[in-house]
Amino acid sequence: MKSSPRLKRLLDWLIMNQRDARPRWYVRLMAPLYQHRGRGAKIYCSVRMDTPPYRQFSLGRDSVVESYSCINNAVGDVLIGNNTRIGLHNTIIGPVTIGSHVNLAQGVIVTALNHNYCETSKRIDEQGVSTKPVVIGDDVWIGANAVILPGVTIGRHCVVAAGAVVTKDVPDDTIVGGVPAREIKKLKD
Repeated sequence: MKSSPRLKRLLDWLIMNQRDARPRWYVRLMAPLYQHRGRGAKIYCSVRMDTPPYRQFSLGRDSVVESYSCINNAVGDVLIGNNTRIGLHNTIIGPVTIGSHVNLAQGVIVTALNHNYCETSKRIDEQGVSTKPVVIGDDVWIGANAVILPGVTIGRHCVVAAGAVVTKDVPDDTIVGGVPAREIKKLKD
């Protein structure tokens, strides 16, 4: 495919609806064949699964994706661990790795995607996108309406306060909050 850009464009057109930026209906029908869902995992029927087959989507054992969420792996894999809850109306845009025993409250946005905009001679929608992977460790709680931006790593056993905008890495055992998020306190035994 790398040697034939025309073939790549054709396959992309056959798989993805370019206007709607989501897989075509016949590709979505085959999703159970290429999505990995662990035993006891549940994705509610109102979830928008923009998961083309050329990227990996994995939902671990006993994990849940709640209603009205959107999962998009068109530009990078989305991997979700065991016993994790993706709350109501969340948006996850890969490449994102979420650990086990993670709870995302309602309205959380986790995005590894940015639109390029630096070339002033071109419109922004002509400049493409860039990604920086997001990693969320095990045993993390992210409060309602928090935003996790590209390139961020959140360590193990952390809490992100409601409404926080996380722009930098969060070390293990830390509570962060605010816009932009800053350390509020360290968690100790």
